[in-house]
Amino acid sequence: MYKIIRKYSKLAALGVLAVLSLVAVVALSLHGTEKAMAQQAAGGVQSLRGETDITDDNVAPVVPRQDTQAGSFERAYRQQPPLIPHKIDGYQIDRAVNQCMLCHDWPYNVDQGAPKISETHYVNRDGVALDEVSPRRWFCTQCHVPQSNARELVKNDFKSAIDLE
Repeated sequence: MYKIIRKYSKLAALGVLAVLSLVAVVALSLHGTEKAMAQQAAGGVQSLRGETDITDDNVAPVVPRQDTQAGSFERAYRQQPPLIPHKIDGYQIDRAVNQCMLCHDWPYNVDQGAPKISETHYVNRDGVALDEVSPRRWFCTQCHVPQSNARELVKNDFKSAIDLE
């Protein structure tokens, strides 16, 4: 009989603890909601939608192309990977997804009017031609970088291979 009472006491204590925890969570969430509503009323918090009502469509802003010279920059040496002539901020490139492939992989490049990636990117390390991009060529930004007409961050006297001739 003592074991039953003891077991019942533990269950009752756990039940009371669960109820108290639930009450605390509800109280904190209500307090947080009231605080957020007060901040919004005071103009301290803005919706990510801006002034657009939730029932209206929010038009995405036009993403400008990166300011580049006419055409693209000349390559500075033989076998230099081409520079990327547009911004890539926010592009997802990880083990599962490569956003560059949505425009540059065949056959998407035809619809997008983008250059197709080189056939060398479809060859694995053993020289076998693949139907998909080789895993060793998956992370584009290992070799390709956005072109920019920015000033030098560090003074240097680099000369392209053409200038050395």
